[in-house]
Amino acid sequence: MKYTLRMQNLRPSAVVRARGRIYVRAPGSKAQEIAKALTKVFGISSVSPANQTTSDLNDVYQTALEIAKNILPQESTFAVRCHRVGIHPYNSQDVCRNVGEKILENFKIRRLRVNLTHPDVTITAEIRDKEAYVYAESLPGQGGFPLGTQAKTVCLLSGGIDSPVACWLTMKRGSPTVPIYVDNTPYTDERTTLRAVETAKKLQDWSAGHMNKIYIVPNGENIRTIQEKAPARFACLLCKRLMYQIAERIAETEKAFGIVTGEAIGEQASQTMHNLYAIDEAATLFPIHRPLLGFDKLETEAIAKKIGTFEISIRKAKGCSAAPSMPATQARLSAVKAAETNLDMTAMVESALLKTHTLNLSKQEDDV
Repeated sequence: MKYTLRMQNLRPSAVVRARGRIYVRAPGSKAQEIAKALTKVFGISSVSPANQTTSDLNDVYQTALEIAKNILPQESTFAVRCHRVGIHPYNSQDVCRNVGEKILENFKIRRLRVNLTHPDVTITAEIRDKEAYVYAESLPGQGGFPLGTQAKTVCLLSGGIDSPVACWLTMKRGSPTVPIYVDNTPYTDERTTLRAVETAKKLQDWSAGHMNKIYIVPNGENIRTIQEKAPARFACLLCKRLMYQIAERIAETEKAFGIVTGEAIGEQASQTMHNLYAIDEAATLFPIHRPLLGFDKLETEAIAKKIGTFEISIRKAKGCSAAPSMPATQARLSAVKAAETNLDMTAMVESALLKTHTLNLSKQEDDV
């Protein structure tokens, strides 16, 4: 949380833990910005900008009236809720009833009404021992687990719609993720590379300091070799198998525990169940994780729009021109491996890794 706020130049005066709550203390003018920023921290279920006061009932009333004055429009409906922890000379119903009465009494001219089922505005008083927090807005968080509570993974990030979403879903479950972009130039172009880097930067907004670089792996020479020495219908499958082996080596370097991809059943010719089986066997050191396996495109696009990668992913870029016109859709593993005997996969992996570099996502500087 602290790192996320520092990234946006938001510095609270204190961050205090309590049972089931974390309180971020800051000037009221910054409350909304801080609350919005914290909704991007995995593990947080909701964020509520609140006014702090004492648990004295009169102080709770006055704070609630101040909030009501600013947010309750003419002829609107409202409800008052109370959550209370500790010993007090009143109960939660007393708070709800009396705050509601005082709001109606003080703002008669607005013709307000109480609606406990579907109110336009809900004012909540959370009273904990000697302190109270009153608020009328609760921003939904992402839930999941805080980043770092699960082991690291690497993610094959193409910059298209699917792979950034797969990466985000993995991070949501607490796994820091290192992006890997396999650069197929000259079969793709600079726009394709730029798109991948930009999606990684957008994912960095959600990473709370864990994602600071992207691996760029040149793969054009390997594709040319595959085209020259292997059947065209297996080109994409052999390329994928090669990518998995490259990703495994990087995963070893990063001390990661798996490889994440954006593959979904039937989304592309290489992603039928037969073909996924044929390419999985290439990964011998780490499991392949596919968060989107059962998603359809609309579901994936909805998440991409939510996390801010969609507009980047749909930018015009050159698709891989090495893709065959009639790819295998139900390849047999034995046939794919037979085609692979014409390739020195180990040498191809080593060649790609020797030319791999990392791009610092924050400073935009290359580290060889």
